[in-house]
Amino acid sequence: LYGPGHAYATPWTGSGTEESTARISRDALVGFHRTWFKPNHATLVVAGATTMAEIRPKLERLFAGWPRGEVPAKNIGQVKQQTRPVVYLLDRPEAIQSIVFAGNVAPPKANPNEVSIETMNTILGGTFTARINMNLREDKHWSYGAYTLIRDARGQRPFLVYAPVQTDKTKEAIVELSQELRGILAQQPVQPEEIARAKASLTLTLPGSWETMGALAGAITDIVTYGLDDRYYDTYADRVRAQTAQTLTAAARQTVHPDRLIWVVVGDRSKIEAGIRELKLGEIRLIDADGKPIGAS
Repeated sequence: LYGPGHAYATPWTGSGTEESTARISRDALVGFHRTWFKPNHATLVVAGATTMAEIRPKLERLFAGWPRGEVPAKNIGQVKQQTRPVVYLLDRPEAIQSIVFAGNVAPPKANPNEVSIETMNTILGGTFTARINMNLREDKHWSYGAYTLIRDARGQRPFLVYAPVQTDKTKEAIVELSQELRGILAQQPVQPEEIARAKASLTLTLPGSWETMGALAGAITDIVTYGLDDRYYDTYADRVRAQTAQTLTAAARQTVHPDRLIWVVVGDRSKIEAGIRELKLGEIRLIDADGKPIGAS
């Protein structure tokens, strides 16, 4: 999705790659700390029965000796969408199911239409009762669960489709996923009952989201991390309730790009490649378990 050199072009596990972990040393860890841990590059979030007047003297005493310094800028620059779809195929001989991913880059978290995008995704694939899961699991019985997700980020985020499906329905599942992605753009616009269900899901769960001091601190941390407006959560519920079919369709068109997807399919190549090829999604590229290319098929 992002390409070499981008800050987000790293494994989601957070554990790096074989090559990067092999290079870890004490000097590397010390160097990382000295480079990135600076008071002018940090934000302290405190939640609890205290006040700024109470904690400021303590913080000034504890951190007064922490020197400021220059911090390198991370590359989270904007990347272009794919010009055409491409399929990456990872062979897992004798696998009893296939894992299907599809994705494109989506707007950053701090975009003016974020609540519309979140509500739209709730309808498309963000919950158990969303369209994609109801299709592949409840209707077709090909999957234990199929979803879409948009991972939060300060820069462009990954919009992803995730569907583990039985091997002999890999091709058919991809067809259904494609139809769902295209459907929410125009052919199957969101319905009033879907909008009502999404609004209830996103607003009625809010009180439980802030039951602990840790949860409150986490919400404030999100505001800082992603550059959100200070009143983001103060106005959140009202903005969700204001969503309409028009705003959600516009959000889908801003986020979902079926003709520019990167597909990744993990499964028994001998059983699934022919069907995938019949779909003519795009060039098929073979990769190994580390995601490295091993050729085009």
